[in-house]
Amino acid sequence: MDLAYIPSPSTGVIHLGPIPLRGYAFCIIIGVFVAVWLGNKRWIARGGTAGTVADIAVWAVPFGLVGGRLYHVITDYQLYFSEGENWVDAFKIWEGGLGIWGAIALGAVGAWIGCRRRGISLPVYADVIAPGIAFAQAIGRWGNWFNQELYGKPTDVPWALKITEGPNREAGLYHPTFLYESLWNVAVGFLVIWADRRFKLGHGRAFALYVAAYCSGRVWTEALRVDEAHHILGLRLNVWTAIIVGLLAVLYFVISAKVRPGREEIVEPRAEKAAEKTDAVEGAEATGEADATEAVEDRADGPEDEDRETDDNGADHSAGSAAKG
Repeated sequence: MDLAYIPSPSTGVIHLGPIPLRGYAFCIIIGVFVAVWLGNKRWIARGGTAGTVADIAVWAVPFGLVGGRLYHVITDYQLYFSEGENWVDAFKIWEGGLGIWGAIALGAVGAWIGCRRRGISLPVYADVIAPGIAFAQAIGRWGNWFNQELYGKPTDVPWALKITEGPNREAGLYHPTFLYESLWNVAVGFLVIWADRRFKLGHGRAFALYVAAYCSGRVWTEALRVDEAHHILGLRLNVWTAIIVGLLAVLYFVISAKVRPGREEIVEPRAEKAAEKTDAVEGAEATGEADATEAVEDRADGPEDEDRETDDNGADHSAGSAAKG
């Protein structure tokens, strides 16, 4: 008799009247909220304005969801396009199936679009949002618990996950790989926060650290899984992906530290300019100038306007001399 184990929920859906609340989708939504909330705090601490992270996330999140689903469907196409399967199920994202590799790749495209619209460097945004992504993944993994998926090998450890009989699964006690990866992601998030504060990481290196640390954990959690997957040279496809992506992240970190050491001082140029203009206006008002705004604008115009005035005065003087002659 098993004295201890982690039970699985009897259902992944709770109905509020006619409205179904799916545990998988709920975990994804909470994860996105946490990532944006933490990213906003970190962005403000770096000198940016409130709301910028959320504005860019409006682009990054939809792209990320599409990318994550595409990666899953492409790498596990047999679940949807083989004989006896219904291809329409490929669109049922609430039933589980998001590949983090596709989510990050296409999510970065969305973030790039959002950053360009606001004149912000993508590496800066990536550094700020990195720990939030790790925490979002930690929360999102609990969606797999609701769906009773992505568990590991059979085990009798006290923290084993109890899986009930269902489509494509056998009842039993298994390693809770969703829990292992969730805890690992929490550790990665705190690691990035600590390293960023300690070493002032910049130019995308905080994000690279997150990627490298996540991949190192994904290798061993992926090795525990027993669900169907494609293998290359005896290793699961996601293991190879984690190794390659992790090594690329380490390479980027090392090269970036040599080529672009230090950290960006300004994260949001438009906000910086607006703040400088506000300070100038307040300074002008403090000195008792009659029209502070006009004075600031005159200062902002710089030498070019002074030269133009000199030229105009010179032209007027010449015209006057010619008239007198």
